[in-house]
Amino acid sequence: MVDDTTLEALYDYPAGLDAPFVQVNFVTSADGAVAVDGVSGGLSSPADKKVFALGRDLADVVLVGWGTARAERYRGLKRTETRADRRARLGLSEVPPVAVVTPRCSVPPDSPLLTDTVVAPIVITAGSSDPAARARLADAGADVVVAGEDGFDPAAALAALAERGLYRVDCEGGPRLFGDLIAADLVDQLNLTVAPLLAGGGSGRIAAGPGAAPLRMELASALADDGFLMVRYRKQGR
Repeated sequence: MVDDTTLEALYDYPAGLDAPFVQVNFVTSADGAVAVDGVSGGLSSPADKKVFALGRDLADVVLVGWGTARAERYRGLKRTETRADRRARLGLSEVPPVAVVTPRCSVPPDSPLLTDTVVAPIVITAGSSDPAARARLADAGADVVVAGEDGFDPAAALAALAERGLYRVDCEGGPRLFGDLIAADLVDQLNLTVAPLLAGGGSGRIAAGPGAAPLRMELASALADDGFLMVRYRKQGR
């Protein structure tokens, strides 16, 4: 691995953004599994976790699907000395909010995303979701955003984040959210860690959902540590 200064320079967002730049983070086994025993932690490594944490440090907002947030037991992001120092130096807010995508507005008001956080979460849902559920989340302190009527509209969601000045978007999955972003051609960068493991069948791939025309990406960097390969693919022209 390279030193922290070089790593930050590699993974930082483009300067002067006036529209959302979406980077998506995933770890996969060498044979394509996205999880072990239902969670991604079994595929990770210290180097992968460092890159993952850096993605949060550099972001205006962390975007995640509710299925992933529930399975991985998400809470609000916490203040840490390293994050606070880096974010202050880069002129970012002290802690980025978590924006969770849930078309049916399934996040319960007592979720740790709302009860264990220093920044109010953003709940992105569809207009067809239960208005009472949206009201309960708003009363619990969430910033509730309707993005799409009958289902999730990724472009509308990113527009809502942009209205809040949140351009540096760090998407942490899951596969359905990633698939929706691909189908809408809204992925600017993929940060992918390939673990030196064979997990066998039983796990899905990193993207799921509607098919899409293949999108050409450019290899922006590749790092190796203890057999783990960490690559960045960036959309051409971004």
